[in-house]
Amino acid sequence: MTAPRSITGLSEIADGYDILLCDVWGVIHNGREAFPAACEALLRFGATRGPVILISNAPKPSRHVHEQLATLGVPKAAWSAFVSSGDATRALLAERAPGPAWKIGPDRDWPLYEGLDLAFAGPEDAAFISCTGPVDDERETPEDYRDRLALCARRGLEMICANPDKVVQRGDRLVYCAGALADLYATLGGPVLMAGKPYRPIYDLAVAEAETMLGRPVDRRRILCIGDGVPTDVRGAMDQGLDCLFIAGGIHGEEAVDASGRIDPVRAAALLAREGGAARYGLGALAW
Repeated sequence: MTAPRSITGLSEIADGYDILLCDVWGVIHNGREAFPAACEALLRFGATRGPVILISNAPKPSRHVHEQLATLGVPKAAWSAFVSSGDATRALLAERAPGPAWKIGPDRDWPLYEGLDLAFAGPEDAAFISCTGPVDDERETPEDYRDRLALCARRGLEMICANPDKVVQRGDRLVYCAGALADLYATLGGPVLMAGKPYRPIYDLAVAEAETMLGRPVDRRRILCIGDGVPTDVRGAMDQGLDCLFIAGGIHGEEAVDASGRIDPVRAAALLAREGGAARYGLGALAW
């Protein structure tokens, strides 16, 4: 069990990297407000080192998240480009049009489907499932969908999961995401296809964005991933052979930080090992 190297801030390692692939929710905001120190760290890297690509499991096209970031107080100058799970998902949905699809998710995720010429139906008549999360993530749990998902599993329907995250921090609480429904569906015997982190399509999109900005191919040893989710951010960086800065005080809360909010390397190592992950560096919260 190898502990991540505890650092005091991004500035300690920034000279070793040309590109950041940075998670969003839990790292630079909590769904209600931005984290000023994290935004400052990204601003400084972008101004002195290279592109900052935000890489998110948001289940909608990235252009529809820009306004949300501004509303939360994330300055546009803190990032160079944004790549979402929704961007990768749209390609998978287009291949299956006209469907019909059983659409699971809140109305706010409707931009995912714009212009795709998809038809929609209930679980009894759909040709596949498109899941962006619970319809009401403030109240519902995956168990509310068990009976309908069991019906789809018996029919052999494929689920396209637009957001592999299982939970996300919203203010001071956790809410269920599409990944939790996908996990339940898999246990019921249903086939699942993931689009976002930790899977390769979203990383390929992000690296391509960075290379376009730089005007040259990039040495993958000079890319740093930053994230707080072990199954998504850490696992994705590992699978792509990229260095990772683990933000221990995000989604995993007090499991890997001490009373002051600083990373506890031993507890962080135990958490990472339990989830099958490993990170080169660790911080309690992103700061310069």
